[in-house]
Amino acid sequence: MELRDKAAQLPLLPGVYLYKDEHGTVIYVGKAKNLRSRVRSYFSDERLADVKTGTLISEARDIEYILVDNNKEALALENNLIKQWKPRFNILLRDDKTFPYIKLTSEKYPRVYVTRRLIKDGSSYFGPYFPGNLAHRLVSFIHRHFKVPSCKVDFTRHHTHPCLEYHIHRCWGPCVEGLTTDEQYAAAVRDVRLFLEGRLKDLAKGLRHRMDEASEDTRFEEAAALRDLISTVDEMEEKQKIAAADGDNIDILAYYAEPPLVAANLFHLRNGRIVDRREYFWEDLFDFQPPEFSSSLLKQIYLDQPYIPNRIHVPVDFDDREELEDLLTERRGRKVEIQTPQRGQKKALLDLVETNAKHAFHQRFRVMKPSSKAIQEAAQDVLGLAEPPKRIECFDISHIQGTDKVASMVVWEDGRMKKSDYRKFIIRTVVGNDDFASMREVITRRYSRLLEEKKAFPSLILVDGGLGQLHAAAEALEAIGVINQPLASIAKREEIIYVFGQENEPIQLDHYSPVLHLIQLIRDEAHRFAVTFHRTRRNAARLTSELEQVEGIGEKTIARLLREFGSLERVREASPEELAKVIGPAAARRLREFYNTQAAQELRVLN
Repeated sequence: MELRDKAAQLPLLPGVYLYKDEHGTVIYVGKAKNLRSRVRSYFSDERLADVKTGTLISEARDIEYILVDNNKEALALENNLIKQWKPRFNILLRDDKTFPYIKLTSEKYPRVYVTRRLIKDGSSYFGPYFPGNLAHRLVSFIHRHFKVPSCKVDFTRHHTHPCLEYHIHRCWGPCVEGLTTDEQYAAAVRDVRLFLEGRLKDLAKGLRHRMDEASEDTRFEEAAALRDLISTVDEMEEKQKIAAADGDNIDILAYYAEPPLVAANLFHLRNGRIVDRREYFWEDLFDFQPPEFSSSLLKQIYLDQPYIPNRIHVPVDFDDREELEDLLTERRGRKVEIQTPQRGQKKALLDLVETNAKHAFHQRFRVMKPSSKAIQEAAQDVLGLAEPPKRIECFDISHIQGTDKVASMVVWEDGRMKKSDYRKFIIRTVVGNDDFASMREVITRRYSRLLEEKKAFPSLILVDGGLGQLHAAAEALEAIGVINQPLASIAKREEIIYVFGQENEPIQLDHYSPVLHLIQLIRDEAHRFAVTFHRTRRNAARLTSELEQVEGIGEKTIARLLREFGSLERVREASPEELAKVIGPAAARRLREFYNTQAAQELRVLN
């Protein structure tokens, strides 16, 4: 049946429709109050003349639909299906920054993490937090005052000794038997939950009760620590009250487009102040329509978020604005308004966001290199780091089928490669072709030495490879007692970034991203350095094995030849005069005689 005929038979009811190509892949998802009317409109001469619609219809081979009770349900289902199928004709949300949350896990000994993806895994999520580093500051506060950790240690088995976090009083040490009790740890987790839920009055009350008990039992040091914590909590509660009375929470969306390139900015105003902004970029919006763009973007940003502001400002109105307002109001439990300001301070703020979107467009698409500080801040947010990375150490393994195994470490520091800190490693303990074991060896050697010398660790350790290399590096760090060290890997070809502890949230940046460019630059330099070192060792081995056959040529002479010529081929091609300058006339004469004899033997074999 023709698609046009199939569209004419759709019901006159609200629902979601899906266009599929010849392989059954969903290529577009839409929603409608009246399915038949909406889908039939795609076949009008006016719509078919449109580039996007014409291409969609030419590639579509089937239409499916799902009926719902009303347009609000259609709107929510459309959003879920777009996120599930990622159809290439829909406007898909792609961003380098996502909302930061604090995750309190549901383990026997819960831990806290900063995360950017909400998963139905039984954990409790709090946030989002603006700016992004606020979540990291709060987690650090929890470590210091409640001693609930963020480590990756396996709590299902007991360890023989605790890590550094216990010794610096940032963890109760549940991994080692006898350091804490289940009751003590559970009380700390209850405090963390009250703190993250904003129930500071209840938290302070419980802390005062425990302070009094500690004082009565003459545990004065514990009582003093609780007293200081109560003072901090009381101060935070006062700040919370002041902030709540200050002003509205508003998000402002604006964009700048030169189709197919589009840049959008989303500013977050909390209590009347700009606290954070997010940037979004597209490279393939050939048929950019502002109303459709605004509608699609708002749905993908807010419909799955637990936090929704009471007002959202956009530059243009769109068809399903009222339905989206109703749905967001229903999700939030309080009124949500989507407005298009026309004058006054609100319009001025909207213009400001548009100006920033235009600037972001030029930075991303006009190849204007962002400042080092801007890239560091972007990397912090993308990789979920506690602070902008000042130093990154990157590792790569190089060999040919398990022979001449070597590793490289290159260093990026404060915006540039620091070649004086590069290191080479000869893999000594690994037999055969085992990149994971090689990575474990080199990570162990590098960071055991830093521990012995009591030197600072880098802001980020980066390894070239996928999840296997990432976990090998993590195992090596844990084995030497290094916990909470930021660690990431970048997989070849797909250019997917994995952050340790967030492996189920792989990061795939678009190819314009300055953060991706930075990581690729460091990774490629590590690869170049490793390959160069491997080639040098391989050449040295070949040169040594051949020249050892020449009478009168010893180790020191071979080393001079290697240093000067670099490879066996260049030694063979060197003239007697060139050789004499390096190793002297007598040795040069013996070497030339050796090669002349070799050449004569090869000629006899050929004849």
